[in-house]
Amino acid sequence: MKLLEGKTAIVTGAARGIGKAIAMRYAQEGCNIAFTDLAINEEAEQTVKELEAEGVKAKGYASNAADFEATQKIVQEIAKEFGRVDILVNNAGITKDTLLMRMTEEQWDAVINVNLKSCFNFTKAVQTIMLKQRSGSIINMSSVVGVSGNAGQSNYSASKAGMIGFTKSIAKELGSRGIRSNAIAPGFIITEMTGQLTDDVKKAWESQIPLKRGGTPEEVAKTCVYLGSDLSSYVSGQVINVCGGMNT
Repeated sequence: MKLLEGKTAIVTGAARGIGKAIAMRYAQEGCNIAFTDLAINEEAEQTVKELEAEGVKAKGYASNAADFEATQKIVQEIAKEFGRVDILVNNAGITKDTLLMRMTEEQWDAVINVNLKSCFNFTKAVQTIMLKQRSGSIINMSSVVGVSGNAGQSNYSASKAGMIGFTKSIAKELGSRGIRSNAIAPGFIITEMTGQLTDDVKKAWESQIPLKRGGTPEEVAKTCVYLGSDLSSYVSGQVINVCGGMNT
């Protein structure tokens, strides 16, 4: 029996990277996938094909996750198309790293809107569906820098710390209706984004990690499977660090 057989998940920002790894692993566990990205381009269409090859229903939706009204409409479309929503993974995110003294208002607002407001937008939209079902799992993709902070990332750290506070509050609000809410705080994960760093920077990061290596998107996805499945039926309001021991 597959762990997510017959369930439907919405995964935001899933055309590539960690989001795609989550969607793929979910599909392998029998979960139907509705995913969003800024544009449904050739790369996103390829992701749909790869998901469908796992024998599940899959569809990509073009969505600016930071737009409240657009998000409400997209989630209604998904509910109509798929019939239900069992899991929401708020994964959409961006970085605009710089020291506070150089940070512009635009750099602050953009990161807060995409990372934190999108989390509100999708959870608000999905809440109504999950309340009717009296079940659901909401998984918010935070970060170790949301737990411990990081120089040069005050906007990103604030957005990811905000997601943790939101996660814990939603767990308390919705728990009585069978809806769970948890956060994952990935550490140094090898993706296209981190692939642009120099070898020296990567080595400096790895030296701080007890497991002495970066993580993979698939390792984050495995934790997502746990939180989306009945394996974690009594786990809510928690932050799971997937960081190789970096945050202890």
